[in-house]
Amino acid sequence: MQGATGFNPARDIPSLTGKVVLVTGGTAGLGAASVQALAPHNPTHIYFTGRNVSAADSLISEIKGKHPSAALSFIELDLSSLRSVKEGLANGFKHDRLDILMNNAGIIAKPAILSKDGYEIQFATNHLGHAMLTKELLPYLLAAAETPGADVRVVSNTSDGYAFHRMIKGAISFSELGSTMSRTMLGPWIRYGQSKLANILFASELARRYPNITSVSVHPGVVNTPMNTEMKGFNKAFVDFTTWLARIPKWEPDQGVLSQLWCAAGAKQGELRNGGFYRPVGVDQWETLTKEAKDEKLAKELWEWTEGALSKF
Repeated sequence: MQGATGFNPARDIPSLTGKVVLVTGGTAGLGAASVQALAPHNPTHIYFTGRNVSAADSLISEIKGKHPSAALSFIELDLSSLRSVKEGLANGFKHDRLDILMNNAGIIAKPAILSKDGYEIQFATNHLGHAMLTKELLPYLLAAAETPGADVRVVSNTSDGYAFHRMIKGAISFSELGSTMSRTMLGPWIRYGQSKLANILFASELARRYPNITSVSVHPGVVNTPMNTEMKGFNKAFVDFTTWLARIPKWEPDQGVLSQLWCAAGAKQGELRNGGFYRPVGVDQWETLTKEAKDEKLAKELWEWTEGALSKF
């Protein structure tokens, strides 16, 4: 349960010389905060993905204004489209290794709609898009893991909202993933919870299948990023009320990003528990997860279902 009390990215992240980094959702919120925090530590290259080209250009200009030698590339892709992910990486990723992958991007409490590929939109974006991205980058992660002194990490953002899986029979409704999964009550949150459970299960299964890659999931807390601040109506009121009721603080991005930065680069080699689940700041709380989130059989089933979905593209 020991955490990273007092972690300061500027002070406590070591030199990243020689390391290649990729951050999804890097044009705003926690993704942009991650890129900004990692750039001063001299990584060989930082890639970041997203859909907003102008925001990406602004971020690169801002960072280069402070750190002229920083090497950054934006990869335009849409995580809700598996073909977009695959083609974006094929065209945009130019290195032969990848040392740090931050699966940061996500959407929350969206209406009952389908992705371009015919999957429930939150599951498609939060889980399937990142699964495709991880699969495509796996050869580069494994190449980095084979080098002397390697310390390769995959950090996947999740949420305490994963617990809404309790309202789904079996925790993940595999038979409904090709539908909008409409629900009369709390539908957007049930669908969101299922996708966030998938993030936890995928991260732990990745750790089991590839133990030479350190894979963890992170709940960053409730953070004032566009993902939360742009919510409206019932969903906004629901978040405000439940977080107030639980006395959960709302953080700004420079605070909310701390756990994922610590897991990605701040923790010393061997300090992370492979497959762990971290809450702010850097506290491994795997044992607090529901039994479904720790279920190796369910994780294996999700992995195999996901492989089948990805194999179509």
